[in-house]
Amino acid sequence: MKHIVWDWNGTLLNDRDAVLGATYEVFRGTEADGVTAEQVVAAYTRPIWVTYEALLGRPLREGEWERLDALFHDHYERLFAEALLAVDAQRALTLWEGAGRTQSILSMAGHDHLVLTVEKFGITPFFRRVDGLRGAAGGGKAEHMAVHVAQLGVDPADVLVIGDAADDAVAAAHVGAHAVLYTGGMQRREELELAGVPVLDSLIEALAFAGVS
Repeated sequence: MKHIVWDWNGTLLNDRDAVLGATYEVFRGTEADGVTAEQVVAAYTRPIWVTYEALLGRPLREGEWERLDALFHDHYERLFAEALLAVDAQRALTLWEGAGRTQSILSMAGHDHLVLTVEKFGITPFFRRVDGLRGAAGGGKAEHMAVHVAQLGVDPADVLVIGDAADDAVAAAHVGAHAVLYTGGMQRREELELAGVPVLDSLIEALAFAGVS
């Protein structure tokens, strides 16, 4: 494999506490008021609106997803200041670059915020592209992956997708790329394993899967 497409939130960025804190705030005053971390993790899946319906115990009403998503991002922005890179992210990026291979980021986070955040951590030079979401939130990653890989101009067979959600594996399969899932995010290992790809506990292990260590 010659190119890695990294996910951002929950993969290169360890923002688990910010996600949980913002989720608690989203559900204040709703049927899911007082939801626990264990309950959020047990329900967590993609697309996120499915998680919200599971926690609420009912379908979302007209316009409710948009309102809850906006509320989540308001609180996430406040809590995000404490988030750090995953413990082995810098080393993983350096090792892959040192092996003469290329890498990029594809995230379902808002594009402008993503670009600024990657710059804040001083890691932008590692990446050929940094692409975030430029449209409405809440959907899957597959179509975005197709656009991202096409714009990179790389053979999907040479691409490894590394992410923290089963949806990352779905997106990889959609374009014919390989995938490894990382347990540093919100989804439980048991759910990740259902994707049928390797599930690993560190980013360095993911590189080893691609022949770089």
